[in-house]
Amino acid sequence: MKWLEISVYTTDNGLDGVCAALSGVGLDQVSIEESHERAMAFLNERAVYWDFADPKTVGVDEPCVKAYVADVPESEAVVADAKRAVERLRSLSGDADMGSLAVVVTRVDDEDWKNNWKQYYRPLSIGKRLYVSPCWIEDPAPEERVTLRLDPGVAFGTGSHHTTRMCLELLEQCVTPGDEMLDLGCGSGILSVASVLLGAKSAVAVDIDPVAEHVALENAAMNGVDGARYRVLIGDVLTDETLKKNILRQYDVVAANIVAGVIIALAPFARTCCKPGAPFIVSGIIDEREEEVKQAVQNAGFAVTQVLRSGGWVAMRLTAR
Repeated sequence: MKWLEISVYTTDNGLDGVCAALSGVGLDQVSIEESHERAMAFLNERAVYWDFADPKTVGVDEPCVKAYVADVPESEAVVADAKRAVERLRSLSGDADMGSLAVVVTRVDDEDWKNNWKQYYRPLSIGKRLYVSPCWIEDPAPEERVTLRLDPGVAFGTGSHHTTRMCLELLEQCVTPGDEMLDLGCGSGILSVASVLLGAKSAVAVDIDPVAEHVALENAAMNGVDGARYRVLIGDVLTDETLKKNILRQYDVVAANIVAGVIIALAPFARTCCKPGAPFIVSGIIDEREEEVKQAVQNAGFAVTQVLRSGGWVAMRLTAR
């Protein structure tokens, strides 16, 4: 299906006003492109996962609001209403910094939306053995590397962000043939599928987001990891007692690429899931919370045996005492 993309260019401060103007003519479903500076500030301060976001492509020089209508004759009136609404906003803005308020209308196709983001996701060599590649790229892996093919879908986890990359580097060091692995907060399944490709006998992947089940299972199948070796369970292990019972046994390797607060809360449960001496790999920790996490995991029965740092993020290899 063809669509009309109505883009209104403004400033970071003008985004709310433009959204309100478009909403006034019935265009409530919009997408917002902030400036690079504002988008990066948000990601660095508040985002949990942003593996899809290449820092070079986050945000635009001139922020804009985009709305979409079907490319049919009836939409001409809607586009005209949108233009008039922006002109009214211009006349009412006074000295407010609203930018150019230029309105640009272009035709787009469904496939453009589905596939444009893929240009920012390229194969990655991680550690000494892994080659993480999007499923739509057929390039062979460099010699002596294991290819992990992924279609991230709408679940996060591509390996491009510091947190996931450091987790994979630590997993590569820890996973040995025959291991049983537990992935707490699996997202796309990248850590658990990689563990099986690195030699683990089986992996259990857990996530709170129902979308992760479909995406992780598809990625497992794409890499030849069948249901006999790979399970995905959905729920919150902090509150769901039935889920805890389904997960709870002792594993050879446990990983959690989440955020500091959740790692702190998970640590006691993760300790019950680790065999004595087993590694618990954690990541997603901003550097300001490193010491807080260290104290919490030590209190839960882990020793901190290795720390990796990259781009303001911290990953740790812990050992169950």
